[in-house]
Amino acid sequence: MSFTNQKGGVGKTTTSVNLAAALALRGHRVLVVDVDPQSNATTGLGIDHRALEASTYDLMVNGAVLRDIVRPTGIKGLDCLPSSPDLAGAEIELVEVALRERRLAEALDGSVSGYDLVFLDCPPSLGLLTVNALAAAQDLIVPVQCEYYALEGLGQLMGTAERVQAGLNEDLRIAGFVLTMYDARTRLASQVADEVRSHFGETVFETIVPRSVRLSEAPSFGEPVLTLDPSSRGALSYRLLAGEFESRFELATHVPVPPPSKPSPSFEKPAVRTIAPGPGGRGHGVTAPPPGDLEAAWPQGQPWRDR
Repeated sequence: MSFTNQKGGVGKTTTSVNLAAALALRGHRVLVVDVDPQSNATTGLGIDHRALEASTYDLMVNGAVLRDIVRPTGIKGLDCLPSSPDLAGAEIELVEVALRERRLAEALDGSVSGYDLVFLDCPPSLGLLTVNALAAAQDLIVPVQCEYYALEGLGQLMGTAERVQAGLNEDLRIAGFVLTMYDARTRLASQVADEVRSHFGETVFETIVPRSVRLSEAPSFGEPVLTLDPSSRGALSYRLLAGEFESRFELATHVPVPPPSKPSPSFEKPAVRTIAPGPGGRGHGVTAPPPGDLEAAWPQGQPWRDR
């Protein structure tokens, strides 16, 4: 599964790392392949990219073997194929190589059978590295930041995905959109979420990832937020997303569900008074019209994922 969006800062790495951690904690074998020269997924899983002897660069350019590069993480069942800044030169070095768009697909083919899920964390661009990830993937997951600028590039991304499907990977499909960085204080975030849902329908995951300080802090500790602060809003949202992910892809749940606890007879549930939120706050009254390229790239009612 490729986590792709050419816009930077929308939560691609945060989503791929934390969703992978949540699924690993639920008993699945997960591999995170870092295809970004910035190596954020690598450092976010506690691996120092400066001390690596080999990385995805060697896998794609030098023909290295996957098992010699994969590194374990601090979470059982979660491994990482680390990246390094050397990967930035791969796009130039592979220019004259035959079938350069399928280098990653060929390297992973037959080498990841021991994993239930393989997540490809892409760079914020639609260059050769991203095309390699799309050519290697079966499913495309698109993290969408709940801000207007995040909508503007979706049409271009859909167009690129269609071209990859037509010429390189006919099995590629849009598997889902994940709404990230949701700020409930702004009306604009709600409008963007509604716009994405109205256009892409059931492909949008129900779980919304909110803005969270702990989500931003977790990479500095070299671990996912699910192990850093399991009770934080970010950790809870990714655990919910993992459950929805299992249901959507019909994955077996390995974690037993504890029986509901029964309150003592003397316990009385207090009355809950619901207060309807009033208008106001940042972004109130802002209208966010949809960008014009979305309809051209993905006409409503004709998603190519259903062909």
